[in-house]
Amino acid sequence: MTEITVGAGLARGLIEFAASKGANTADLAARAGIDLTELGDQDNRVPMRSYIALMRAAKEMTCDPALGLHWGETVDLSELSITGLIMNASETMMEAFVQMNRYGKLAIEWEGDMNKPRFQQAMDSRGVWLVDARENPNEFPELTEVTFARQTCGPRRFLPRPHVLEVHVTHKAPEYRAEYDRIFQCPVVFESNWNAMRMDMSLADHKVALQPRYVFGVLSERAEELLKSLEGSKTARGRVESLLMPILHKGEASMDAIAGKMGLSRPTLLRRLKAEGVTFEQVLDELRHKLALHYLSGKKTSVNETAYLVGFSEPASFSRAFKRWTGTSPSEMRAGKLEAQRLN
Repeated sequence: MTEITVGAGLARGLIEFAASKGANTADLAARAGIDLTELGDQDNRVPMRSYIALMRAAKEMTCDPALGLHWGETVDLSELSITGLIMNASETMMEAFVQMNRYGKLAIEWEGDMNKPRFQQAMDSRGVWLVDARENPNEFPELTEVTFARQTCGPRRFLPRPHVLEVHVTHKAPEYRAEYDRIFQCPVVFESNWNAMRMDMSLADHKVALQPRYVFGVLSERAEELLKSLEGSKTARGRVESLLMPILHKGEASMDAIAGKMGLSRPTLLRRLKAEGVTFEQVLDELRHKLALHYLSGKKTSVNETAYLVGFSEPASFSRAFKRWTGTSPSEMRAGKLEAQRLN
């Protein structure tokens, strides 16, 4: 089963929020098994198990059992993920809902069939409900708290009246039950048969547009690229590439090491790659080729530095591989790029 992940922006945001309440950043990261250097790019991915461990550690270190609610209440998704930015650039509340389902997995994946939307609409005699269709939600009820608090409190900035009329959750009422009443400001039902919020659908066409409209197209184009990359990482090849990239320069790019990180035996990884028509050696070689072109084209690294970054201990070995890939030497390519830059 492919490991589910969250965007690094969410992990970084949670660490920063917990730190503002007194938690130690380094201790939080260590407890969650997160490398802080990997959170610099919010589009990186963090395993869900690390995110859960981070949430639990943050609650303990801040002595705030309602931390999930408070984080969702305080910090808008637009500060953490491109998903939130797109929602804020949507024209109406209904369009924001559509974009949330379209790009939600860029912020956070969920257990279950991710080809189906996480949030679905349902109707009963009382009205229209927004239903969180996660499987096994009570294994991580903090995610329900964060999500519902954020979806309730964020739109209050621009809506003329409350849009959430009733909240149902499947978990038991916690000791901080009063915080639910304060934050949601509507009836809250615990131990329900679903995680859902009853919505005021008369606000579906209310304007959002917190960002200029042209930004929507720019953000959507970038989000499509990220979505394609995320979906590609669910293949064995994509997963191998994502694990190889941060360790290439360490010289640890062995099949046994990668299989171990994936929780697989070497023969199992071999079979999965073979089913996709590639070998481990081919994936490693093509990744080195791609990264070498990226580094040299950027004109910010020397040939020797590039050799090190893509995992060659000897510049001569790198030069031979580069000539096999491109038909030219890395020095000739870099010199050509620099000359073209000068002429332009």
